Amino acid sequence: MGFHQREGHSSADGYEGELLSRHGTGTAAEPGNWLIQSNAETGEGYSNISVSTPARTGIVIELKYANDGDLEAACTEALSQIEEKKYAVGLQRQGMKKIIRYGIAFWEKECMVVMR
Repeated sequence: MGFHQREGHSSADGYEGELLSRHGTGTAAEPGNWLIQSNAETGEGYSNISVSTPARTGIVIELKYANDGDLEAACTEALSQIEEKKYAVGLQRQGMKKIIRYGIAFWEKECMVVMR
């Protein structure tokens, strides 16, 4: 969990940590590696997870906890935040040619993923 996420503390924090622990973080030092960052400054804010690949595909992942169990609404909110905070623009400035956006919502033991 990043410093910026902790300030407001989100129920999605544990899920973010779980995703990152399973996939690790990368380094851009060697060709062929993916750079995976948590709470990196991207665009006009800090995306939960951003990924840069050697094929110049950028991935933005925004996580939301659906307090009321409405996973679809939480996914929509996550995707809206990606657009509003211009996270994709930040990755494009880093040389990414294609951007994939994921809104992921959690509620108890349920999960929903929407890609745009």
